[in-house]
Amino acid sequence: MKTNLLPFRDRVAAGQALSTALDAYRAREDVIVLALPRGGVPVAAEVAAKLGADLDLMIVRKLGVLGHSELAMGAIASGGIRVLNPHVISSLGIKDVAIEEVASREQRELERREHAYRGARPRPVIEGRCVILVDDGIATGATMRAAIEALRRQSPAKIVVAVPVAPPDTVIRLRAEADEVICLETPELFMAIGQFYIEFPQLSDEAVREQLAKTWAATADGSPAHGRVGSSA
Repeated sequence: MKTNLLPFRDRVAAGQALSTALDAYRAREDVIVLALPRGGVPVAAEVAAKLGADLDLMIVRKLGVLGHSELAMGAIASGGIRVLNPHVISSLGIKDVAIEEVASREQRELERREHAYRGARPRPVIEGRCVILVDDGIATGATMRAAIEALRRQSPAKIVVAVPVAPPDTVIRLRAEADEVICLETPELFMAIGQFYIEFPQLSDEAVREQLAKTWAATADGSPAHGRVGSSA
């Protein structure tokens, strides 16, 4: 999908634009929006608010190559899911012991985030629901592939991947795994997600907790949930 929106002002603006592209899912009772934290939370909060849908989390951790943490050799997700990138692993000659070292570290961080963001709140029911997976962008697609595989094991009715920006080849690969992929911009020259945003701050755990607490509290009392974490406003 080409919309000439680049660069996005910030994650909130990206979420607002993305929610327009997802209008067909507005007010459907079976829809749940799952954010990939941290960066996906403010984007997903906008989408969930505009669609009138529940917001929750899909926690996935990238397995970065030692010395090149931005290069993903795979990813893990809640529920013991692991997805590896065989091309990266074989091309760099990465040994199993190195993969296990990184995976062990990222598993600890995944569990820490589950506790930090969710606390005692139970995980959402996925079976039979239309799930919209949202992040602030996709590079290699490893984390999103892990999220899709983790969700498949929970028998959703449909999995929709929705992101503001991703490389065209990554979108093509994800379309073979998700039921639908909605991506606003697919630039050929893709170095990092942050290059397509004017403001792209690192989000803290506290910012994520604040966003989720506001959204969940608003949902509980029936009022619109419309937070502003990550906004330049």
